Amino acid sequence: MPSKNSTVSRRKPVSRRTSSRKKKQTVSRPMPVWLRNLLAFCIIAVFSAGFYWFFIRPYAYRWKPCYGTRAYGVCLPSSFQVHGFDISHHQGDIDWDALQQTQHTPFPIRFVFMKASEGGDFSDTTFTRNFDAARRHGFIRGAYHFYNPQTDAARQADFFIRSVKLEKGDLPPVLDVERVGDDASRLRKNLKIWLDSIERHYHVKPILYASYKFKTRYLSDSIFNTYPYWIAHYYADSVQYKGEWKFWQHTDVGQLPGISESVDLNVFNGSFDELKGL
Repeated sequence: MPSKNSTVSRRKPVSRRTSSRKKKQTVSRPMPVWLRNLLAFCIIAVFSAGFYWFFIRPYAYRWKPCYGTRAYGVCLPSSFQVHGFDISHHQGDIDWDALQQTQHTPFPIRFVFMKASEGGDFSDTTFTRNFDAARRHGFIRGAYHFYNPQTDAARQADFFIRSVKLEKGDLPPVLDVERVGDDASRLRKNLKIWLDSIERHYHVKPILYASYKFKTRYLSDSIFNTYPYWIAHYYADSVQYKGEWKFWQHTDVGQLPGISESVDLNVFNGSFDELKGL
């Protein structure tokens, strides 16, 4: 037995907690069958829509029976003798010498409209070059303005006047209207401002360009029906518009020598002498 003076050292056992950590295992659950089928359907739908839009829609009209005459890569509307086209910078550089050969075909190309301006400050980069080349190569030429409903109409008219110097033998100025903007009544009021300004300057009634549906819905009244109408109505065998019209843009996938890109083709509703009379 130990004495009172003897020191007995006792070590307390150290308790260690061994915490067992279980590794969490990530279990990949299989995708539900309905969700997998839905994703597959969406992918197929997007691919099919893209394929149709880029590869079938532009050429679908070519596969239809042709009741006119096939030329320039499309079926030309029957009963029209005066053909033309319209261009902008989207057509790139044009070989006007090659294009001039179309004047000596069974379906000669007689006239060309080209984009000159848009809104209040955008000039088409190819206009001046093409406008001069068209006259040198014997085409009856015209210029058009793409209207922006968000820009002041008077400013747009002044910009077109500064951009386009028409000469005797040129076609009347064209107003290209494709967008409504915030209010249809406001659009009609501002369009009249543009048209009046242009008519005062050039002393000729401008041509109004719009699609068949746009014209019928927004610009079919006693005021706008007085302007020569250039109708855009694609992939149709005949014009559905019941009113008077002067030009018909019947396709946007024409092929002309000297132009590498697809081009809009048009016909004039009258004789060649009547076209020159404009």
